[in-house]
Amino acid sequence: MECDQQGVVFNAHYLTWADEASNAWWAAHGLPWDVLVERRIDPVVKASTLEWTSSARWGDTVVVDAETEKVGRTSVTVRYTVRVGGRTCCVVRNTYVAVDDGRAVPWPDDVRALLTDR
Repeated sequence: MECDQQGVVFNAHYLTWADEASNAWWAAHGLPWDVLVERRIDPVVKASTLEWTSSARWGDTVVVDAETEKVGRTSVTVRYTVRVGGRTCCVVRNTYVAVDDGRAVPWPDDVRALLTDR
């Protein structure tokens, strides 16, 4: 399902893989989704960019690494690098913004510390 008839991964799936990897990234920062929900912290994707280097293809096994690029007052940008073996296929950058009632709000101090710490 992820590949087109040419055997190349369709571009939208890179965003899906980044979204799946985001769960582990938040948890690695001590903020699994159940904690975010409990604390009423609602991070939403404000922007995404994708930069392709080479295609993942039918039968490839991809690995997605996530790292924090920038923490702002109300946002955090995470870089997801999609690789096949040692070859980088795509870099996805997602900027998440903390929102309340549809408006950007500052991260709580302890959350910002957790996002900055790693």
